[in-house]
Amino acid sequence: MSLTYCGAAPGHPHHGPYHDNEYGFPSNDDRVLFERLVLEINQAGLSWLTILKKRDAFRAAFDGFDIDRVAAYGETERARLLADAGIIRNRLKVDAVIENARRIIALRETHGSFDGWLRAHHPLTKAEWVKLFGRTFRFTGGEIVGEFLMSLGYLPGAHQANCPVQAVVLARTPPWKTAAEAGYRGHQPIE
Repeated sequence: MSLTYCGAAPGHPHHGPYHDNEYGFPSNDDRVLFERLVLEINQAGLSWLTILKKRDAFRAAFDGFDIDRVAAYGETERARLLADAGIIRNRLKVDAVIENARRIIALRETHGSFDGWLRAHHPLTKAEWVKLFGRTFRFTGGEIVGEFLMSLGYLPGAHQANCPVQAVVLARTPPWKTAAEAGYRGHQPIE
């Protein structure tokens, strides 16, 4: 897109609803968090529009992003996913999704949930988050981690200050705003 996301997304059949109702909005629902991680992993090397167009197929292929079901996938499910033309049929990405579901289950033992793990480590700079994700999950480089965290309000920058959605996001007190109000300066908020 030649415009900023806030300028180009409104009114677009795929980008518009995501921009207006999800991007930058905080969530404590582990299924939402897992879905966003799956989508960000699969977006690597592709356009976000490609992922948004395939979102329903991803939801169906990964059992509605049910973490326990995905974590239990074996070779039969893996083969099914690699044959599913509705999603991204990349072995490394499919394997990462299954393994990351297992790792989220392990986080329940130490933090109660994926959300609990994120909140326990917040606030961190993007570089610190990237290192933490790299030690914890598979297939999570800087762009994937940055977009994942920005899309869920852990890092600022999802919306421009003059974007009407920014006011809605701020009213929901995203984690980056809470950290900024507490004086954390690892990253600067966009207001």
